[in-house]
Amino acid sequence: MKEFDFEKIPIVEIANEIIIDAVNKGASDIHFDPSKDIIKIRFRIDGILSDYGIVPSKYKRNMISRIKMIAGMNIMETRLPQDGAIKSKIGDRLLDLRVSTLPTNNAEKIVIRILDYSMSLAGLDNLGFSRESMEKINKLIRIPNGIILVTGATGTGKSTTLYSILQKLNTEDVNIITVEDPVEMDIAGINQVQTQTEIGLSFATILRSILRQDPNIIMIGEIRDDETARIAVRASITGHLVLSTLHTNNSLNTIERLTDMDVERYLLGSSLEGIISQRLARQVCGECRVKRATSDYEKDVFRTVLGKDVQEMYVANKEGCPRCNHGYKGRLAVLEVLIMNDKIKDAITRGANKHELKELVYTGDVITLLQDGLNKVILGETTFEEILKIVDLENDMTSYKEDNLKANLRMAQNVQRTEEQKRKEDILSKQNVMANPAPNNVPVGTPTINTASNISNPNLGVQGIPIQNPNPVITERPVFEHSVAPKTSPITVIGDPSALETIEL
Repeated sequence: MKEFDFEKIPIVEIANEIIIDAVNKGASDIHFDPSKDIIKIRFRIDGILSDYGIVPSKYKRNMISRIKMIAGMNIMETRLPQDGAIKSKIGDRLLDLRVSTLPTNNAEKIVIRILDYSMSLAGLDNLGFSRESMEKINKLIRIPNGIILVTGATGTGKSTTLYSILQKLNTEDVNIITVEDPVEMDIAGINQVQTQTEIGLSFATILRSILRQDPNIIMIGEIRDDETARIAVRASITGHLVLSTLHTNNSLNTIERLTDMDVERYLLGSSLEGIISQRLARQVCGECRVKRATSDYEKDVFRTVLGKDVQEMYVANKEGCPRCNHGYKGRLAVLEVLIMNDKIKDAITRGANKHELKELVYTGDVITLLQDGLNKVILGETTFEEILKIVDLENDMTSYKEDNLKANLRMAQNVQRTEEQKRKEDILSKQNVMANPAPNNVPVGTPTINTASNISNPNLGVQGIPIQNPNPVITERPVFEHSVAPKTSPITVIGDPSALETIEL
């Protein structure tokens, strides 16, 4: 851990150095964790917290006051949580920091979130999405109206994806209005509004006014309650494209969450157009990564989920190199993109249960979070251990095995139906052959029963084929109109007239 000389260096310079180091190391958050004697400073780099330094007890109060002062907070208020912001510039780099304080039993805990917009500014095509995911997202944002949701937990890159989409949609011929809490990134050409609940300027209030501002595209920072959801749905069905975020795990959970809200199902079914579920996984360092053989368990996962036999995969080098942090460098997005179809919309409208929705959502062309993550493991972009952290593997594996069993059962049933149909066709074919034998199959000298077409000529057989030997006796049973035959029935014997007689049946 880094040590500071608090006796010789002013607290102002130490606070600045901590922030600059965090930015240079690529940290997303700085934590000031107070205890009885010290304040421990930790950086969150690539999603993992690690110790950075210690502030002695003697200087705790000075450090907390300095951070609160540059964030525009009330340094005298220590009993209530506060929020602030720091905007500064280091060289050519503009810093945008969000500061939050929380009173604890020892002192105030401070967390500084470092907002890095370099990924959003790079554009949607530079976020590292897979080809399939990019094709689906580009298809979604071309839809003229409806709701598109970006979902995931806090800190999974939802805002980055959403701002990248907005930048791609930000053209001269459209009017884009956003309502956010807070406005995280200023984008030229977009009208951005920040909520202020203390004066009654809530999401719902702003949205009602936005609809009278002739918008083409509306971005809602987050759908937090039923009222916001209802207004968003009504805005989408009146010809607007609505973008928003929701804190859910995957596409299925998102649909369930929305159906639980106080929104008319028929409106929700017609307005929801797509769901982008997102997670972040650490990216393995391309300079020092190593390859190893997969274990039996890992092979079973790849085989069950992807249907592939994977013998080797890349893992992180724990020793790391000068360019990475213990074998990892940066993070990448793992996506699940669902484009709504008519069957899913109909199921939402009529209130289908979870099992039916799951069948409809995941039996199409959806690539799940687990599938996308494992594909990135095969490509050497991340590791199997990272995917285990962002998905519930045991639950997902159970679902995949159940789906595979159902698929195998359906396949077996189809094969069985095909075989039964083939057997029936064979039986019918044999019966047809027996009832109507082909002319070439009639052996020479075989007696032939007279039919209605050849009764007038006793020397002609079935289908008018001449009988080779008319002398053998041939009988013809008359057709009865009733199913029960009479007790006696005459049989006409064709041949020698002297042999004509009636036989008791």
